[in-house]
Amino acid sequence: MKQILPALEATFASVVWGVSFVATKIALTHASPVTVVWIRFALGVLVLGIAVLWRGEFLLPRRSEWGYFALLGFIGITFHQWLQANGLRTSQASTTAWILTSIPVFLALLGWLFLGERIDRNTILGIALAALGVILVVTRGDWQAILRGHLGAPGDLLILLSAPNWAVFSILSRQGLKEHPAARMMFYVMLLGWLFTTFWWLGTGSWREWAGLTSTTWLSLLFLGIFSSGLAYIAWYDALQALTAARTGVFLYLEPLAAMVVGAWLLNERITPLSLLGGLGILTGVYLVNHRQRA
Repeated sequence: MKQILPALEATFASVVWGVSFVATKIALTHASPVTVVWIRFALGVLVLGIAVLWRGEFLLPRRSEWGYFALLGFIGITFHQWLQANGLRTSQASTTAWILTSIPVFLALLGWLFLGERIDRNTILGIALAALGVILVVTRGDWQAILRGHLGAPGDLLILLSAPNWAVFSILSRQGLKEHPAARMMFYVMLLGWLFTTFWWLGTGSWREWAGLTSTTWLSLLFLGIFSSGLAYIAWYDALQALTAARTGVFLYLEPLAAMVVGAWLLNERITPLSLLGGLGILTGVYLVNHRQRA
């Protein structure tokens, strides 16, 4: 019974993050990527700040930590969201979610390259399966597209780059999470990332878009800010404190399913057998990689 609430929180976070790709595409219809990112994380910072104060976890970082949090904010918020928001202008929401499911594979590769972590035949097989799955998803089975130099939609490459970028962010975050509660750390990381985005937003003159945003765009942005960048992070890290990392990670497989279903409903995105086959390849590859890490 004690694990029912954490499981529900992990489910909530994963479904919200899956739907967030659809919400982002809707918001991008009438707003530029930088405006979507700026408003989304302004709301996210507000929600996380309230949560940190409510839980009595507020504490200013040490002077030596501000540079570390700023680096995380740039990588995990500013640059990561630039990749995703620009990628989603042409990439399907469901394709984005399937690609990002491969993040554990990039974590394993980075751990092997930079942390000296062991890699075995199962891991190599898992990486190969996940790579083939990603190629199948983005090309939708058109293998000749690779020979022609067209790997899916233009935005698919940006989304693909965001997967190893998030893996780098995750590895760099490990040290900070040893010393700070997750909500407090994410608040400062998100705050600094949002401040960097503010220079981008003001410098490009995108703030002029504010008056022209439609009600549909605002609903999408409110969902992204309050639920995706705020409540989902809190729910996810609460679940991580009660469940093992391996058990919590399984819930992330709900992301592409949520994106696929809601994308088909709201955006008329096609669900094809080849996309499902590619997704199965990614999930199988991720399973083999994680199975090696738990062994």
